[in-house]
Amino acid sequence: MALLKQIFNFYIDSSIHVALAVFALSWVTLLEFGIPYDRAVLYFIFFASITGYNFVKYFGLARFHHRSLTNWLKLIQVFSLMCFIGMCYFALKLELISLVVILGFGVVTFLYAIPFLPNKILYDKHKNLRNVSGLKVYIIALVWAGVTVVLPLLNNHVPLDTNVVVTGFQRFVFVTVLMFPFEIRDLNYDSLKLATIPQQIGIKNTKMVGVLLLMLFFLLEFLKPQLNVEHTVSMLITMFVTLMFLIFANRNQGRYYSSFWVEGIPLVWLLLLLVF
Repeated sequence: MALLKQIFNFYIDSSIHVALAVFALSWVTLLEFGIPYDRAVLYFIFFASITGYNFVKYFGLARFHHRSLTNWLKLIQVFSLMCFIGMCYFALKLELISLVVILGFGVVTFLYAIPFLPNKILYDKHKNLRNVSGLKVYIIALVWAGVTVVLPLLNNHVPLDTNVVVTGFQRFVFVTVLMFPFEIRDLNYDSLKLATIPQQIGIKNTKMVGVLLLMLFFLLEFLKPQLNVEHTVSMLITMFVTLMFLIFANRNQGRYYSSFWVEGIPLVWLLLLLVF
């Protein structure tokens, strides 16, 4: 049992679960637009998500405590290096326009973790985008929307028309709501100067905003030129699952409530689409 728990914790801590969530949303996009399974772009997104998330999470530890890293973190470092190699391999199979977009998101990810901003706009010495007051959730939602909607479609030569814009905005809204349980959980740890949404308006109002955003997420589907019943039903179920997890989120939630269950909601959406 202890071994299984260690494996599960590695699955979470090494960002495999969140990478599968990003992978799932990217596949959802391909299914919604009737595009065949694109192995190159999906595998690239999976390996890039692990590489990017682990870079953001462990950059400070690796930089300042390299010699004293635990075996656990060293294992994650080795795993991240293998994923980086996999990311580079599949990047070579992508379209040029995709690589240009990837470069842009790569820069954002880099600046999210690396100190570069002046002290006067930050609350502490970290000087990166992650610590700009009130900005964190929107950066994450924007990157996820770009990676899971724009990148797969560009790589398959889909023009960025109104339908794509609506889908991208839907994804931005959806990921923003997915972040709310994390933001509520982190009320116990975040500095007040971070100005997260629950810090600014409280837990109850955050949940009310989440409900309104989920309604917007679903209603935007009716702006699309063609309404697919299977896609709409799967989206409706996903919306209600997200709503339930949002309603029951609290600042003393269990360790895996957000990091496993909430983060696994995109996988539920993908499975629903595949079943339908």
